[in-house]
Order: sequence, then structure tokens, then C-alpha cells
Amino acid sequence: MTFKDSILALVIILAWGLNFVVISFGLGEVPPLLLGGLRFLAVAAIGCLLVKRPNIPLKWWCVYALPMGFMQFAFLFMAMANGMPAGLASLVLQSQALFTMVFALVFLKEGVRLHQVLAIALAGSGLLMIAVVSGVSDMTLFGFILTLFAAASWALGNISARTMSQKGYAVNVNMVIWSAWVPPLPFFVCSWYMEGPELMYSALMNIGWVSIGALVYLALVATILGYSLWGYLMGRYPASQVAPLTLGVPIVGLTFAAIILDESLLPLQWIGVCFVLIGLLVNTFGVRLFDQFKTTFKGV
Repeated sequence: MTFKDSILALVIILAWGLNFVVISFGLGEVPPLLLGGLRFLAVAAIGCLLVKRPNIPLKWWCVYALPMGFMQFAFLFMAMANGMPAGLASLVLQSQALFTMVFALVFLKEGVRLHQVLAIALAGSGLLMIAVVSGVSDMTLFGFILTLFAAASWALGNISARTMSQKGYAVNVNMVIWSAWVPPLPFFVCSWYMEGPELMYSALMNIGWVSIGALVYLALVATILGYSLWGYLMGRYPASQVAPLTLGVPIVGLTFAAIILDESLLPLQWIGVCFVLIGLLVNTFGVRLFDQFKTTFKGV
């Protein structure tokens, strides 16, 4: 990458890593489902003024946006409102890569390679280490499970995107922003029934600058700016060079959560974090490493 594009890549990592701390602040004043609806409403209302409407049938907007937008963030926001620390949320959510492998095997009949099995074993072991100490740490088991559901929803969104790509529909920043019109309705309906109209009204009438700032960040920085820069880099460089950038997100998330929110992890959780990160690294670079190993072995 050029120096300028490397800076843009760093901006993406910082924006998406800090995103989890910002969510934590937003949840301090607004209930999770209402916050999710407001976030996507802001993305759609602002974003549609900036990018062109994609020429994709509306049914595919729903196929993509319901798992990727509504389900993922409904589970994530509820998890963080129910005892999932921001730093760990940024890490556990990356298990979407493992769920994507499994769903691709089941729904798309894609094969699984040896390095992917190893990645699942490593990351799965790390997640288990993080989960088993939920009773004696700041993290609740309920919040952890909800975060796994969020990761699985993200993976379903990835499968939807692959299916759309096979049908000739590109899931670019235009699609991401315009499909944001889909999640607000289910978010607000669920908020009405699960959080109650009184809480919704009270939160909206008493919303403070912290929550407004959080919504602005989530809409403008994390979504519109983040995905625009991501689309720019994906258009200039191979996916194999851009995709590993997401590995930096949990590192930034854990760091900022420790600095800003004073979150801390138990020793076993730190070991689990390392296992998950190693598993993600094996999943991302496994093909290259195994091919290099074969080449080296043949040359001996």
C-alpha cells in the first residue's frame, strides 16, 4: 500500500475498534434496541444523500440487511447492555470468520481446508477459556452468548453477500448504506414490545449529548466513513491484502476499553484472547503458510 492508503487503513482500524467503546457510552442513556434503530436510521438518512442508490431488487436489501444489520447489532447491543465488556465484544465478534466457514460448508457446499480446521480449534479453545470464567469476571455468560449470536448473524450476512455476488449483485458501500433503511423498522418494533413504549419515550425525550455524539460516531464514522474507506481499499488492492486489517480491530478495542472504560481481563481470559487471535491469523494467512511449508518441505 502507498503511505496515504496505509494511513486510511489505520483510520479504519481505529474507527472500528473505538466503535465498541462508543456503543458502551450510547447504551448508558438509550436502551439497546432503540439505539440500534436510531443508528441505522441515521446511517440511511444521511448516507442516501451522499451515495447513489444501488440497482438491486429490494428483496435482496432485506436478505442482506436483516442478518448483517438488524440481527447482528440487536444481539451485540443487547449483549453489551447485559454484561459483555466492550473490549471482549470487539474480539468475540470476530468469531464471525469461523461461523462463516461453517455456514459456507453447510449452505454453499464449500470445502474446508486443514488450516481452517486448525483455526476453528484454536479460536474455539480461546472462546471457551474466555467463557468459563464468566462467573468470576466482569463478563456475564448471557452477554457472551449473545455476542456469539451476533457473530453468527454477521456470518449469515456474509453468506447472503456471497449469494448476491453469485447472482451479479455487488455488495458495496452503496448497498451497505441504502440497505440501512431495512433494520430500523424491526428494531423499533422489537424495542416497543421488549423495552416498552414508556422507556422509548423517556429515552428520546431525555437523550443527552453523550448519546447524540455516540449516534453521530456510529453513523458517520464507523459506518459511512469506515465502509467508504474499506470499499476504496478493496477496489485498489487484493482482498487478501485488505481483509487482514480487521485483525487489528479487537486489539484497538481491547486497548481503548482498558484505557477509557478501565476494563481488565483475568489471566485465563488473556490466554483465550491470544488463542482467538492466533486462530484468526491462521484462518487469514493459513493458505500462504501451508503452501510455503510444502514448498520448503519439497526442497529438502
